[in-house]
Amino acid sequence: MRFQGKNVVITGGNSGIGLATAKAFVREGARVAIIGRSAETLAAARAELGKDAIAISAELSRVAEIDRAFAEVRAAFGTVDVLFANAGGGGMIPFEQVDEALWDQIIDLNVKGTYFTVQRCLPLMGKGGAIILCSSVSAARSMPGASVYAASKAAINSLGRSLGGELVGRGIRVNVVMPGGVQTPIMQRTPGVPAELANMIFEKMAQGTPMGRVGQPDEIASAVLFLASPEASYITATELHVDGGVIGAT
Repeated sequence: MRFQGKNVVITGGNSGIGLATAKAFVREGARVAIIGRSAETLAAARAELGKDAIAISAELSRVAEIDRAFAEVRAAFGTVDVLFANAGGGGMIPFEQVDEALWDQIIDLNVKGTYFTVQRCLPLMGKGGAIILCSSVSAARSMPGASVYAASKAAINSLGRSLGGELVGRGIRVNVVMPGGVQTPIMQRTPGVPAELANMIFEKMAQGTPMGRVGQPDEIASAVLFLASPEASYITATELHVDGGVIGAT
């Protein structure tokens, strides 16, 4: 019960890594607010999480929607102890075929959305707070077809380092978790990836991972809870690879 009495906000908390992390925080005593786009999956996730969770529908690529979401968080919780900025998306599109619309879609959600999520959450967070940003191993290795997504995640790494230094004087730690391939529904929703190819892509990810498999959402959740916990009290402005050895073996 490391998070008994703590208030946690998780963006993209209605599925995949975000939902697994929300469940883990609830198991350890936290009250959790999940924020996402899909009202249907938010309702289902809220039902799974139980009475210690609230669900907020918002389009996190729009600052006005982020403002509205955190007004709801303030009304429900008053303060925030942990923020997991997890919401994001991508596409597998050859470089020559990337257009302005795809660029704006990915950058607005992954970079602008994360940036202003942290900014709008900050007034609710005091000394001892923890912020975890969700990046990807694609920020540090070649992934053909993922140029915009990879660039957006590299920006998240840079943001984590910058904010780690800027907020340390307030007693707030900022770290980045970098998952490798993880078995979540995201691939089926990725532009440029037909549904029938999703399993093949996961198989290829597993073959390229020293541990010989992709990760599970609960394994990423465990890393996030560690970074948010007192056990990580001397860790800030760093990146934690949870990737089965991909980066270390490159």
